Amino acid sequence: MNRFIPREIAADLLRKIQELALPATYDYEKHRLVFLDEQGNEQWYFRLPLTLPPVQPQAEVTTKPVNYVVLLIQAGNCAMGYFEDGKNLNHKVYRSYMVRKKQGKSQIKYLKTKGKSRAGSRVRLGETAEFFENINGRLQDYFETHQIDRIALSCSKTLLPYLYASKVPTPFDKRDPRLFKIPKHVHTPIYEVMMEVNRFLLRGELIYEPRHQELIHTLLPDPDVFLEDEDEEEMFEF
Repeated sequence: MNRFIPREIAADLLRKIQELALPATYDYEKHRLVFLDEQGNEQWYFRLPLTLPPVQPQAEVTTKPVNYVVLLIQAGNCAMGYFEDGKNLNHKVYRSYMVRKKQGKSQIKYLKTKGKSRAGSRVRLGETAEFFENINGRLQDYFETHQIDRIALSCSKTLLPYLYASKVPTPFDKRDPRLFKIPKHVHTPIYEVMMEVNRFLLRGELIYEPRHQELIHTLLPDPDVFLEDEDEEEMFEF
């Protein structure tokens, strides 16, 4: 089961969990608490809103603002933005001629199967290079101007090498600990989709099996705190 809760309730729940000293480990990469049984087996999960700082052992829940970048990349489409405490202060959408019209396949994938590059292909490859240079240029502006605490990223494995190998360097590498892989596959990146992704990131998420329902009810006795997630399917593909 997946249940979503507002970030204010999520912060309160995190405090309660720490007060009760429930056995759990913190997964920084996925920004979630993993709850264990007596044998150390994983039982249920609590993904924290991205606006909550990483959980520190024996530390109180803080309200220190978290600055982050949301970066959504698909073939020929990118939506990105800079956020402070959940609020979008800057955004940019890029589009590029990277997809072969007849096949509906990106030029990168096409070359991997065909290995040839004609005039149209060279144009698309040039557009691809400029596409990632523009993305990294905007990222550099964000990182030079602001302190970035997390990088929320959605990008296919096929395109990632082009992001990191661009002539304009990415202001972080693929092993940067601040990277947070958005745990949803999003539709074509546009501004509205980016904002829906951000709304998802601002929610806490409980992932558990029905046998843990009683414990969840003990921690969150008011069922009205749970958010409806029926509109998630409009922006996300499962």
